[in-house]
Amino acid sequence: MFLRACRKPIAILLASSALCLSSLPGAVAAPAHAIAMQGEPKLPGGFDHLPFVDPAAPKGGTMRYGVYGTFDNLNPIIVRGATTTARGIWFDPDFGNLVFEPLMWRSPDEPFTLYGLLAESVDTDPERTYVEFTLNPKARFSDGTPVTVEDVLFTTDMMKEVGTVRPQYTDWLSKVAKIEKVGERGVRFTFNERADRELPLLLAGLPVLPEHGFDRATFAQTTLKPVIGSGPYVIDRVDPGQRIVYRRNPEYWAKDLPVKRGLDNYDEIAISYYRDAGAQFEAFQKGLFYVFADGNPQHWRTAYDFPAVKDGRVVRETFQSGKPAGTYGFFFNTRRSMFFDRRVRQALGLLYDFEWANRNLYFGSYSRIAGYFANSELSSVGRPAGEKERGLLSRFPDAVLPEVLDGAWKAPVSDGSGADRKLLKQATDLLKSAGFDFRDGRLVDPEGRPFAFEILVQNSDQQRIALGYQRTLGRIGIGVSVRLVDDAQYQLRKQRFDYDVLISSFNSTLSPGAEQRGRWGTVSAKANGSFNYAGVANPAVDAMIDAMTAARNREDFVAAVRAYDRVLISEAYVVPLFYVGEQWLARWSFIHHPDTIPLTGIYFPAFWREPGN
Repeated sequence: MFLRACRKPIAILLASSALCLSSLPGAVAAPAHAIAMQGEPKLPGGFDHLPFVDPAAPKGGTMRYGVYGTFDNLNPIIVRGATTTARGIWFDPDFGNLVFEPLMWRSPDEPFTLYGLLAESVDTDPERTYVEFTLNPKARFSDGTPVTVEDVLFTTDMMKEVGTVRPQYTDWLSKVAKIEKVGERGVRFTFNERADRELPLLLAGLPVLPEHGFDRATFAQTTLKPVIGSGPYVIDRVDPGQRIVYRRNPEYWAKDLPVKRGLDNYDEIAISYYRDAGAQFEAFQKGLFYVFADGNPQHWRTAYDFPAVKDGRVVRETFQSGKPAGTYGFFFNTRRSMFFDRRVRQALGLLYDFEWANRNLYFGSYSRIAGYFANSELSSVGRPAGEKERGLLSRFPDAVLPEVLDGAWKAPVSDGSGADRKLLKQATDLLKSAGFDFRDGRLVDPEGRPFAFEILVQNSDQQRIALGYQRTLGRIGIGVSVRLVDDAQYQLRKQRFDYDVLISSFNSTLSPGAEQRGRWGTVSAKANGSFNYAGVANPAVDAMIDAMTAARNREDFVAAVRAYDRVLISEAYVVPLFYVGEQWLARWSFIHHPDTIPLTGIYFPAFWREPGN
C-alpha cells in the first residue's frame, strides 16, 4: 500500500533503492546526482556521456573566436562602473565555463536541470527548505589545491557585498538564513521565508572561487591579473580589451566525468575582440577566427560570396532550436516620467512599422515577436486564459487588458507603407486620452512640453532600426534623437539606467524563473547593473514570478508563465521587434561538431578541430 501511494520528491531523481523514503515524516532525502526544476532529470545516475556530444571527439589544436566589444576585468562576479568581464571566464552562453566552475552543471538539453560537477551530489527535502551539496573529493583548482567548503563559504561571503557584485547573487543569498559546513565535504544552505523552489538550482549554479586566490580587501576591484579557477582552462595571455588566450590544463580534475566527456576539445582557445561589426566579419573571412553565428537575414543572404565559401573552406549551416524566441526590442525606461502612463507606451508600440522594415530591410526573413515567450508552449498569445491563469490574476483586475486575457491580442500589423493611417490614428487617440495634444505640428504632454526622447544604440544595425522608428514617430510630432555610442559608454549608461529608450534583448528559456526578478522585478528596479532595463516595479509582475518559482508541476508552471506573459504584454514596457526561428552558423571546414545538437541549439563547447588542420 505504501509503495503504491508514495511519490518521489519533485525535481529530484533518487537512487533506485531509495523507495521514496524521503516522503516519510522526518525522513532524510537520499543524495542525488542531479536536480531539475520540474519532473525528473533526463539522464539517470551513472550515465556515460551527454547525448549531444561525441565522447571520442579528437583533442588538440587552437580554436579562435571573434566577438564584438571589449573587456576590462577577469573577476566574474563584481560590478564596478562600466566593468565588462572577459568572455569565457564564467557562465558564457557561447563558450561555457572555461576558468570558474559551478557546483553543478546546467544541461543545455533540458529546460532546467543540473548535474553534479564540483558537487558530486545534491540533497533537499520535498518542500525545498534547504539544499545540501557534497563536494567531489577529486575537485581541484588549476594550481592543484583542493576545492573545499571553505572556498564555497568565501565565495558566498563575497557575493553578499551589495553594490560590488552582480545584484542577482545578492538577491539569491538574501533568501538564505544560514550557510554551514557539514562534515568535511558538505555545505548546507537553509532558507528563510522568502525562498522559492528554484533557489536550490540557482545556488547549484553559483561559481566557486578559491579563497587563496583573492584578497578580501581588494576583491571589489577589477583585475586583469590571471585568476585561478577549477575549470578546464587557465588564462595564458591577456591583451586588455583586445584578446584573451586560454590554455588547456592537462591536469584538469573533471576531464573524465560524464558531464565533461566530449567537451573542452582544444589545447588553446583565443578570443579576439572587435569594436566594429564590419571588421569582425572581415576577420572571419580572412580566417582570423573560425565560427560566426549570424543573426542578420540580410547579411546571411548576401555577405557570403567570398572565395572561402565558394571553394568549400567555409561551410554554412542552419540549426533548429527548441528555445522560445526571446525578447528583443525598444525598452522604455519607466524611471522617466514621460513613460509612466501605460497608454503612452501602448501608443508608441503601435508606431513601429515591422511590415515595412521586414520587407525593405530584411528580405521578409523575420517574424514579429509577439509576447515574451513566442514560438513556445509558454506563450499566452492566441490562447484565452484558463482557470488557473485567471485565478492567479484575480488579485490584479487591472493588470491585464481584456483582449490579452481572452487571447484576441496580437502584435500590430501595418499596411507596410511606413505611414499606416489606421495605426497612426489609434496611437494619437491613446495619447490624447493620456492628456497629450498637438501644437504647431508637435506633440506636447499634459504640461505643454514637447514630447521628445533619445534612443541609445550600440551599433550600426541598431541605429538603422532606430532611425526607421524615428521617422514614423516624427509623423505625429514626436521628437526622437538616435545616439550611437562606443561600447564602453554604452555599458556604463546601461548599468546606470542613463537612457530614455534602449534597444536590447533577453534570451529566453523553457524554464523561466528567478532570473526574471533581475529583468522585470521590483527588487532590481533601482539596482545599478541589473537587467531591469525598463525599471519595472509592478506588484502583479512580482506575484506572477513568485507563482512561476513556486510551481510544483508543469501544468501550474505553464499557467503561471502565461499569466506573467499577459501582464508584461499589457503593460507595454517594450516595443517588440523580430526574431529568426532558426540559428545560422558559418564555420571553417576544419571545425566540426556532433550530429546531434541539444535542445537550446548550437553548443560550441562540443565542437572540435580536425587533427592536422
